[in-house]
Amino acid sequence: MGLFGTKKAAPAEAAAPKKEKAPMSTKALIDVASVLVKPRITEKAATLLERDIYTFEITKGASKYDVRDAVKSLYKVTPVSIRIVNKKPRHYMSKARGRDMMEPGLRKAYVYLKKGDRIDLA
Repeated sequence: MGLFGTKKAAPAEAAAPKKEKAPMSTKALIDVASVLVKPRITEKAATLLERDIYTFEITKGASKYDVRDAVKSLYKVTPVSIRIVNKKPRHYMSKARGRDMMEPGLRKAYVYLKKGDRIDLA
């Protein structure tokens, strides 16, 4: 029997009902409260607050849409836009101990709000 034979499929295979495919879920559901790890309070973040830009540390797998939904549900404010930045881990020499140290990386989101909207971080 050749690879490309002329025989037709058996009737049992042809008569078998086709199974319906389950909807593909590419991403597991994320808990909204766990998307935002904590607000990032730094000197740069404080200057951005004057322009209604808030900075948050977020989880590794969170997308812009997850951050948007989390801000909407937790702070009752709708963001205008969101930008996500990945900060890579950094190796450096400790001045006090003289050994190789590592600063962990993180993922942060800049949340832009419209004029007049505020988030109370206290």
